[in-house]
Amino acid sequence: MTEQERKVLLLDRLHLERAADAPGIGKWISVKLLASFSAAIVIGLFLWYLTWPARVPVHIMTVASAPANTGSSLDASGYVVARRQATLSAKILGKLVAVDVEEGDRVSQGQVVARLDDANAMAALNQSKAQLSASEAGLAQAKAAFENAVPSYFRYRALLAQGAISAEALDRQKAVYDAARTGFAVAARAVLVAQAAVAAAQANQDDTVVRAPFAGVVTDKAAQPGEIVAPAAAGGGFTRTGIATIVDMDSLEIQIDVNESTIDHVHAGQGVRVWLNAYPDWEISGSVIAVVPTADQTKGSVKVRIGMQARDDRILPQMGVRVAFLSDQPAEQRGVMLPAEFVRRDGDSAIAYVVTEDGRHVEARRVILGLGRAGLVGIKSGLSPGDRVVTTNLDKLHDGADIKIEP
Repeated sequence: MTEQERKVLLLDRLHLERAADAPGIGKWISVKLLASFSAAIVIGLFLWYLTWPARVPVHIMTVASAPANTGSSLDASGYVVARRQATLSAKILGKLVAVDVEEGDRVSQGQVVARLDDANAMAALNQSKAQLSASEAGLAQAKAAFENAVPSYFRYRALLAQGAISAEALDRQKAVYDAARTGFAVAARAVLVAQAAVAAAQANQDDTVVRAPFAGVVTDKAAQPGEIVAPAAAGGGFTRTGIATIVDMDSLEIQIDVNESTIDHVHAGQGVRVWLNAYPDWEISGSVIAVVPTADQTKGSVKVRIGMQARDDRILPQMGVRVAFLSDQPAEQRGVMLPAEFVRRDGDSAIAYVVTEDGRHVEARRVILGLGRAGLVGIKSGLSPGDRVVTTNLDKLHDGADIKIEP
């Protein structure tokens, strides 16, 4: 083979190798492009996963209508007061010699609470009794004189009829008779006066003893033995006007001031629930005794009296209370009630997050608030019984947010 032929053959081989390698290069390029495209997709999905918001874990509750006689139409605050109480004082000016009660003591009606120095009153009583005794003795003497004068007078009249005595003698005997009769009448009146004096002196002596006007509990002891006590506006200086205060615990009730704008929610006989501030977990049933038919123009309120069914030593005068007036509306008109923390306030209304039917999203639903009670808010419109409301992570939600319901 000539040199020229070998060159041509070599060139042909080189040309064939290039033609054979072309498909391999194309396949390599295709693989590289596919790998790059796949990597781009993976990176995009990863970035989408990082930027897409996570499903918010929440708890939910199902809304129910307010049961009868538990839906509150109005909440208010007030105080326990005693309808029957008295601050005892003496009817007369005097010095205390004994106070027989202490705070917390129970007393019965008529029980002696305190005593004043009765030396002067007793002296006056003894004097009046002595005068009564003298008057009664005088009455006995006058009665005897009158009884003696009566038969003498009638005998003289008989003698005059027989002509045995003169008319002048009968006149003298009649004068004696009239004087005896008058003396007897005067003596009888003197006895009545003396008896009245004894009664007055006895009353003054009785006034030195201060008694309980009714059964109750002593809530305040204001005076001590040795002090001067007197009725109001009597005495001076450090004179006491009160000795002790007694409260009839069976007369305890609640008085509250209800704003004029909401008084139409209250009426006599309406049921209430009561919570003492001192015992917030103790619920007491009660009812409205009366709506006092006058308003306080300075406060713009109306006083309401409420009676409690419970009679318990824990209930004390002047304790603060919270009162929930129960609604008389039927269930379909009472709306629903939710704990206040389950809604987001927005002015006069609020927003509640309701779970959609698919259970994966929430709807931000605007609701109109009504009157509530004890940590609950009334929902007048916007929610219906059966709606599922989100109760947690409200600050992480928005309308249409993805959620994950946790048990």
